[in-house]
Amino acid sequence: MKLKNLTAFITGAGGGIGRAIAVALAKEGAKLVLFGGNNKEKLNETLSAVTACGGECYVKAGNLTDDKFITENFVAAVEEFGAPDILINNAGATLNSPFESTNIETFDKIMNINARAPYLLTQTALPYLKKSKSASIINIASVVAHQGYVNQSAYSASKHALLGFTKSLAAEVYKDGIRVHAISPGGVYTDMVKISRPDLTAEGMIMPEDIADIVTFILTHRTNAVIDEINVHRANKAPFLI
Repeated sequence: MKLKNLTAFITGAGGGIGRAIAVALAKEGAKLVLFGGNNKEKLNETLSAVTACGGECYVKAGNLTDDKFITENFVAAVEEFGAPDILINNAGATLNSPFESTNIETFDKIMNINARAPYLLTQTALPYLKKSKSASIINIASVVAHQGYVNQSAYSASKHALLGFTKSLAAEVYKDGIRVHAISPGGVYTDMVKISRPDLTAEGMIMPEDIADIVTFILTHRTNAVIDEINVHRANKAPFLI
């Protein structure tokens, strides 16, 4: 129970990576505040999985592209459940579309979910995190934050933005005792991937629990060392970096 008495705020907790992280941190004793999309059923499934392993949980479904939803519900969660020690910006949206077919409205939507929402959430959380002795921020990026792929211009732009934000923030708040990390998975077998890439199968792919293991390791081995880059390869040779 290495995270006992710590509170973790997690976005995109309705399934996939977010749910795996929530369960893993609950097993380590963390209290959880879970934000998910408008699919309350999926978020409640995560709630059930967390409570089944003895975790305490506060959940809220809504739209992370709505600034008012973020600020009002973040403060409400703090008042009801406690201030965050850990913020995990996991919520994301993918897009597999040729550049010429991607209109500006779609581009804005991808950027708002993948880059703008984590930026605002982090700004909202920072005053609380500065008061914690175990403050950590983990942003779930992607291999496309490092490489370009065909038909993923908008998605790649959003994840490059998230990674750049992470690097700058890490340098800026290190003096405050806040550690900031980005995890950039290759292909993770989630519902989102199943929809966007129906040609892929689970064989050789990274699983959500693999990412949860990395998150747990970072949070339970919090030292003054700065992790620059780690490459890990699965059978399909898809890297992820920290």
